Amino acid sequence: MDQETNNLIKNEIENNEVCLFMKGTPDAPQCGFSMATSNILKVMEVNFKGVNVLADQKLREGIKVYSDWPTIPQLYIKNEFVGGCDIIKEMFENGELAKLLESKNINFKAKN
Repeated sequence: MDQETNNLIKNEIENNEVCLFMKGTPDAPQCGFSMATSNILKVMEVNFKGVNVLADQKLREGIKVYSDWPTIPQLYIKNEFVGGCDIIKEMFENGELAKLLESKNINFKAKN
């Protein structure tokens, strides 16, 4: 991956407490997994930045190299790679995602 792409990814992760690399945007996801992941964050009312990897082929390939994770979406919370759709879904359902957000001092709406 080229340095420019690496810097772009690094900047997004460092400048956004919660950063989701996804296909499409949070308001117009281009794949079901990206939609599911961004919807979980929306349900929890987490303020997050969606980065559309479809806008840039280098970014789309680069994020997979950066995280050493083969699929998109990819969620980062406070510089830490958390996982893809299946992991986020499972963490949401078993309460681990809420615990992680809490431990990182990220505002979110708890389930009733």
